[in-house]
Amino acid sequence: QVQLVESGGGLVQPGGSRGLSCEASGFIFRTNWMYWVRQAPGEGLEWVSSISPGSSITHYADSVKGRFTISRDNAKNTLSLQMNSLKPEDTALYYCARDEKGADRGQGTQVTVSS
Repeated sequence: QVQLVESGGGLVQPGGSRGLSCEASGFIFRTNWMYWVRQAPGEGLEWVSSISPGSSITHYADSVKGRFTISRDNAKNTLSLQMNSLKPEDTALYYCARDEKGADRGQGTQVTVSS
């Protein structure tokens, strides 16, 4: 069955950086667009970033553009998200997903940005 397992979350100071990873299994990873979505406390799911199967196309939400970088390694079935210049409003549960709305997502990893 499809499994998406995120890791790398934690407590980060404002202005800091954090890298998230997602290990995928149970489907042909290299042929799928992949996504990061997040859910802040008390809010709904928010799309963060997308990447095409061959990594040639990436998209970012305006709120993270220029600060976050999505990448993937199809040989290792892993998806990554490098987050720089983190802000308190980036605090959320971060999920990797197979769809933009996050309907098919992992269990998430918590990122808390606070001093």
